[in-house]
Amino acid sequence: MSSVSIHQTAIVAPGARLGHNVKIGPYCVVGENVVLDADVELISHVCVEGHTHVGAGSRIFPFASVGHQPQDRKYQGEASRLEIGERCVIREAATLNPGTAGDGMVTRIGNDCLIMASAHVAHDCIIGDNVILANYVGIAGHCHIGDNVTFGGTVVVHQRTRIGAYAFIGAQSMVDGDVIPYGMAVGNRAALAGLNLVGLKRRQFDRDAIHRLRAAYRMIFSNERTLRERAEDAAELFKNDAMVQDVVTFITSAADRPILVPRNGNGGSES
Repeated sequence: MSSVSIHQTAIVAPGARLGHNVKIGPYCVVGENVVLDADVELISHVCVEGHTHVGAGSRIFPFASVGHQPQDRKYQGEASRLEIGERCVIREAATLNPGTAGDGMVTRIGNDCLIMASAHVAHDCIIGDNVILANYVGIAGHCHIGDNVTFGGTVVVHQRTRIGAYAFIGAQSMVDGDVIPYGMAVGNRAALAGLNLVGLKRRQFDRDAIHRLRAAYRMIFSNERTLRERAEDAAELFKNDAMVQDVVTFITSAADRPILVPRNGNGGSES
């Protein structure tokens, strides 16, 4: 404990486990079942409760509420968990809830995530690595968000929605269907607006791979036959392309889920 810094106004329960070089600022509250790994910093006025594990190097800013009971009437006090990865930044007034018995009993947030002011991650969500939630984003319960997804401000995501890796969700969108990997969704209600080409280029994806993905996208979201049939055709035509296979697997792996499609039915804009 000699390497831990706890402000004299903070309240830390005796059972809390604090790693090397943890810093707990003024007026923070840390519950008895909380684990803060090495180099975690609670700036001030942070409340961390429940069975919550915060990964090494993460920083949590004032008035964030982390690990309090879910906003779910079915919750009956079960010892569900909230797991936050390493090097995450959780900004002012964000709220993150643990899981419930109605799902996997855990809410999990990956490494290197940025959760901006007043954003909300509800119970039983699984959030990948390097995800950005801009201000006032609301993720409802049971959602699965892939790696490297970016949300613009004031986005709302319906419960049990899946959003594939490297997708981009435009500001002020209401998302009530699944968004394919590498896709871009915009609007209220949101529709698929093409591929996240800017994001793919910024992350230095291979140019030829992007061209193949664009060709597959046009095939999958054309107007002929069913979406599943078009996806299976793309899987065969681009059977050696990992990015196309990611999209196809996402579409075909959950037949009972609505998939967002372009509004005009012909592949949408890709700008």
